[in-house]
Amino acid sequence: MDCPICTKVPFDHCAYAYLLGLYLGDGHIVSKYRQHHLSISCNASQPGLIDAAEGAMRKVMPRPGTGRRLREGCVEVKSYTRHWTCMFPQHGPGKKHERSIVLEEWQQAIVDAHPWEFVRGLIHSDGCRTTNWTNRLVGGERKRYEYPRYMFANKSDDIRKLLTDTLTRLGVQWTVLARDGAPFNVSIARKESVALMDLHVGPKH
Repeated sequence: MDCPICTKVPFDHCAYAYLLGLYLGDGHIVSKYRQHHLSISCNASQPGLIDAAEGAMRKVMPRPGTGRRLREGCVEVKSYTRHWTCMFPQHGPGKKHERSIVLEEWQQAIVDAHPWEFVRGLIHSDGCRTTNWTNRLVGGERKRYEYPRYMFANKSDDIRKLLTDTLTRLGVQWTVLARDGAPFNVSIARKESVALMDLHVGPKH
């Protein structure tokens, strides 16, 4: 057993910050009789993300076995040990957006030390880099104008706040857009902020 929480062994905090972001976005833990594993769902068309997810699992806890399961349109990356519940105390019954999601002090300390890795994990799970467009009047003529934007979509108010609080500390400007009258999307569209995100996060691949 190499559980950092149970044994106090050192672990890769940078990899953990990224993995925490992935878990809060597209991850879950199965913890029941003879079934104990962390699962991260990745888009099957993004092999770089799949490799990064599995690599982060191995850096945080090297000894548990890992595996990949191909599903329709996605690859489920797994790491097998009951101790992932120690590493992610946010695990619990029901969907994440239906319960409170609060980081432990030691988790927040890791996020504070590696904020960009945490943001990168969240964006690589429930976010994307897109190209938006709008029409503008230029010299009396309406022209199409395109601009890049990062988006993060999650139903959990707590998880969105973890992202936006971290973005604010990093100097990234953001807005929240509603879906069906409820807050849902975090949008990053200001030129300077997109440049920061491109430098530290980048699109999924």
